[in-house]
Amino acid sequence: MNKQRSVRSLNLSFQKKSQVLNTFKLFERTAANQAASDISDTSYRISIALDVTQQDEEESTPPAILLTVTYPETYPEVPPTLDLSTPPNTPKYAYLDIQEDKPRLLSALEPIIEENLGMAMVFTLVSTLKDSAELLISERQAAAQAIKDVEAAKLEEEENRKFHGTSVTRESFLEWRERFRREMEEAQEKKREEKELEDKKKRVKVEEKLTGRQLWERGLVGKVEDDDEDDGHDALRDIDKLKVED
Repeated sequence: MNKQRSVRSLNLSFQKKSQVLNTFKLFERTAANQAASDISDTSYRISIALDVTQQDEEESTPPAILLTVTYPETYPEVPPTLDLSTPPNTPKYAYLDIQEDKPRLLSALEPIIEENLGMAMVFTLVSTLKDSAELLISERQAAAQAIKDVEAAKLEEEENRKFHGTSVTRESFLEWRERFRREMEEAQEKKREEKELEDKKKRVKVEEKLTGRQLWERGLVGKVEDDDEDDGHDALRDIDKLKVED
């Protein structure tokens, strides 16, 4: 008789605990405000959609996390068992890898679990997990963008160096000024020589067209070019042959 009462008491206790766990389960699934699916009477899985900022070149869909919650018999006096995974057939996300990041994400929940022992805590755990994952993604996006900015700055510096050339110092300026002055003097000297040569050519052409009288009147008869002795003798012979017009 006592044994039957003991078994009946255990059954009632088990049913009571089961009802309590089902109550927690229903309440916390609803409070979490996330898509959830039952695994067993004491276990279920919550899908947590993450709100992330998409980078310009990203075309992938925002990631999601699956949080599996399993209640022990003495929950909430002891924490639930938690596990993380990714939805099946989802593409790999560049800034979050659940297999590698699971320890970090679960460790972020430990202070929340300690603070909420004895109370329903899954809603708070879901919110904390969501915030931690989004912060992790944001940090990695910022780090990736920083690397891109550094690379872009290097490229811009290299491009600017092509247009700006070597930085000007006092010594390099003085050296350039002296070289520029020499180049200008050489250019002016060359121009002067070319002008003199051109004037000489024009003068010879004019002299060839003069009559004997004009040559005599201008004192050009017997003129010998200093820079060409042979041409000078030819000019004298030509002048001797000229017939002076009256």
